[in-house]
Amino acid sequence: MTQEKKVSTPQWPSRAERLEVQQELNTALADAIDAVQAGSVAPPCDPETLRESLQQYDFKQPIGMLEASGQVIDLLKSGMVHMMHPAHFGLFNPSVAFPGLLADQIAAHFNPQLAVWSHAPAAVEIERHTINAIGGLVGWSSEETAGHFTSGGAEANYSAVLMALTKACPEYSESGATAYAGTPCLYVSAESHLAWLKIAHQAGIGRGAVRLVPTDGAGRLDAQALETLVKDDIRAGDVPVFVGATAGTTNAGMIDPLHDCHAISRANNIWFHVDAAWGGAGLLNSEAARHLKGIEEADSVTLDAHKWFAVPMGAGIFLCHDENLLGETFRVAASYMPESTEDGVDPYTHSLQWSRRFIGLKLFMSLACMGWDGYREHIGHALEMAQRLKAELRESGWRIVNDSPLAVICFVDDQGQAEPVRTAADVVNWGKAWLSSAKFEGQSVLRACVTSHFTREEHVGILVDELNRSRAAQCP
Repeated sequence: MTQEKKVSTPQWPSRAERLEVQQELNTALADAIDAVQAGSVAPPCDPETLRESLQQYDFKQPIGMLEASGQVIDLLKSGMVHMMHPAHFGLFNPSVAFPGLLADQIAAHFNPQLAVWSHAPAAVEIERHTINAIGGLVGWSSEETAGHFTSGGAEANYSAVLMALTKACPEYSESGATAYAGTPCLYVSAESHLAWLKIAHQAGIGRGAVRLVPTDGAGRLDAQALETLVKDDIRAGDVPVFVGATAGTTNAGMIDPLHDCHAISRANNIWFHVDAAWGGAGLLNSEAARHLKGIEEADSVTLDAHKWFAVPMGAGIFLCHDENLLGETFRVAASYMPESTEDGVDPYTHSLQWSRRFIGLKLFMSLACMGWDGYREHIGHALEMAQRLKAELRESGWRIVNDSPLAVICFVDDQGQAEPVRTAADVVNWGKAWLSSAKFEGQSVLRACVTSHFTREEHVGILVDELNRSRAAQCP
C-alpha cells in the first residue's frame, strides 16, 4: 500500500518545514539575545509608535511564520526591560538558564493536561518528584512533603491562606467567612509583598483582615509587635488564623525572625507560613541558609522557581505537610472529569488550578542538567557579585542601609546629595544598567539586586559609574 503523503497546513506544516522554521528561529533568538546583551537594558519605547506598528496586524491575511516570528522578536528587543542583560540589577526576575527554555519547548510540543493523573501520569509524577526534591531542600522528608506548582508566589500564598482558613474552621469550605464568629486575621510584615491584600479580598475575608505587623527598624517583622497584635485581636473577639513570615522581603531582602514567628504561631494555634518566594533559594548556600533556619518548622512554604532558580516565567511552588487538608481545601467533583485512580493524586483536586500547563518541567530540567552543585555555584556567584557591589558602592561614597544575607542591596548617597528616585531614573534612561528606587523603613533608597547569572565585575563597575555620573549631575 502506498503511504499517503502528509499534507502541510498552517496548523501543522510538514516535518521539513517545521525543522527549517525552528532552525532559523533558534538562530534569530540567539542573535537577539546577543544584541540585547550588547545594547540598552531598557531601550526607550514610545507607546504610540508601538501601537501603530501593531496596526499592520489586522489578521485578515496570514503571514509567514518566520516573518511573524522576526517581527515579534524585533518588537520585544526594543519594547521591554531586558532581564537577560548582565547589567540588569532589577527586581527578582532573573536571566533564565538554558535548560528551562528547552523545557518550555518540550512542554509546548506535548501539551500535557495536568488536571488529572490518568491523562498525564509522566508529567504529574515528574512534578511530584521535583516537589519532593524541593521539600528536601527545605528540610522535609518526602513522606511529609505535599504541594504543587503554581503560576507564581501569589497563587502559592493564596493556597496557604485557604488551607489555614479551612483548618481553623472546617465550615469555611461551605460557608466562607460567615462561618467564623469573629474576623479571621492574617499577620504579615509591613515590609512583606502586599499581594496579601489581594489574597484576603479573594478569600472573602476582606482586606481589613490583614494585620501589617510593624518592623524592627531593620526591615524585619517585630516579633513582640506580632505577639501584641495577636493577643489584642483575641481579646477583641477576632480569630487569628495565619502568620506569614517573609524570607527575603521585596524591597530589601530581609528575613523575618522565623523561630519567633513559629513560636508565637504554635502558642496560639495559628498556621505558620513562610513566603520564601525569592530568598528560599538561599538554602543552597551555607552562609545564607544559616539565616533561613526555622523555615523547616513552617506548615507551608512558598518558593518561586522563576526567581532565583532562574527558570522562565511563571513557575511558583507551594509546599505543605498535610496532603489530606490540601485535598479538603480544594475538593471538587464533576461528572465530566475522569474517575480518580489509586495510582496517583489528581492535581485539580489538590490545587486552585484546573486545566494547567506542565509548569514543573522547567525546574526539573534545570535541576537535571545543572544539578544541586550547579545551583550552588549559581547562588554563590550572585552573592559574590553582591559583595563586590557593596564594596564598590562604599568606595564611591554610597552608604548601605540594609543588612541582608541575600543579594539585595539598599543604599543612599552618604552625603545626601543624590536623590534616589532621580538617580534611578537617570541610570535607567541612560540604558547601560538598570536598578530601582524603593522605600526601606520609611526612607527613600536605591535598590540593586543581582538577578542575572551573566553579571560579572565589569557590569558591577558599570552600574557604580552610572550612579556616580547621576550624582555628579545632581551636585555640580
